[in-house]
Amino acid sequence: MVRLVDLTRAIEYEMPVFEKRIRPTLIPWARLDLHGYELELIFMSTHTGTHMDAPSHFSREGMSIDAIPLSVLVSNAVLAEVKKGEKEYIYREDLARELRHYSLEGKSIIISTGWEDKWGEQDYLNGNPGLSRDAAEYLVEKGVILVGVDTANVDHPDDKDFTVHRILLPSNVSIVENLCNLKAIGSREFRLIALPLKIKGSTGSPVRALALTD
Repeated sequence: MVRLVDLTRAIEYEMPVFEKRIRPTLIPWARLDLHGYELELIFMSTHTGTHMDAPSHFSREGMSIDAIPLSVLVSNAVLAEVKKGEKEYIYREDLARELRHYSLEGKSIIISTGWEDKWGEQDYLNGNPGLSRDAAEYLVEKGVILVGVDTANVDHPDDKDFTVHRILLPSNVSIVENLCNLKAIGSREFRLIALPLKIKGSTGSPVRALALTD
């Protein structure tokens, strides 16, 4: 029997966001008692909550979110448990040791650092562990198609050049940030579904991310 695990943060006004002036806001537009139906507008960044970065986020020639192949959005995935603390780096050696028994070509790699437990705390956005340059290069070399993390940023928070983004995205390796419930997956290998809105020309989109396990 297939078991489903929701890896997605709920989108709400008080959630952690980098752009404080772009908090996700639901704007009432139609009312049941006046118009016969309920309807609201939504205002937020396309990089809000559990979201996917398309290659075009850091590459002028890169695919926009609507062009990412379905084979990336629904993929076989491997969970890498690399527990790290505040502002620690995830190195090539960490990933190589954790993933040494798995074939990575054409797969998604989901990295569980334990940082998801910091959600809502002051340092969640700016104190996260992040990948090093050599870790990003390792994932590209292995033919990974998507990298997901339980942090708000795949890069180290002190890296203002966004080195990891600039390595992964131009190599057509999509990124999903702000994943959660990774401990509930219960398996190292699983099926990942991460479906963004099909927004033409967009550099990213919130996703509903699910793990499917036996």
